[in-house]
Amino acid sequence: QVQLVESGGGLVQAGGSLRLSCAASGRTFSSFAMGWFRLVPGKEREFVATISRSAYSTNYADSVKGRFTISRDNAKNTVYLQMNSLKPEDTAVYYCAATPRYPYATEEQLYDSWGRGTQVTVSS
Repeated sequence: QVQLVESGGGLVQAGGSLRLSCAASGRTFSSFAMGWFRLVPGKEREFVATISRSAYSTNYADSVKGRFTISRDNAKNTVYLQMNSLKPEDTAVYYCAATPRYPYATEEQLYDSWGRGTQVTVSS
């Protein structure tokens, strides 16, 4: 497994931007596909974005496509989520996750390691 720590959350007005970071330690970062998920109280955790080990492939939820960008820096053991044109419905706790078992993954049960999350609040 790998240890994950998210940062970069906060309060932003609608239309604004935030960049989330997820720092990994404990194993070779480049051997893990990475994902971002989010959780709103009262709802199930939902997929946001995923990126393959080499960053060759990415995939996004329809709700964030065109607004969010996932990227990674394997030299810094970090994955990022650039969030632009934020909406109040993007308010959630955002989690990063890692899996060594798949090239990339959109389903949370395919991930083995999770961070503790970072709160993102978008005001209207």
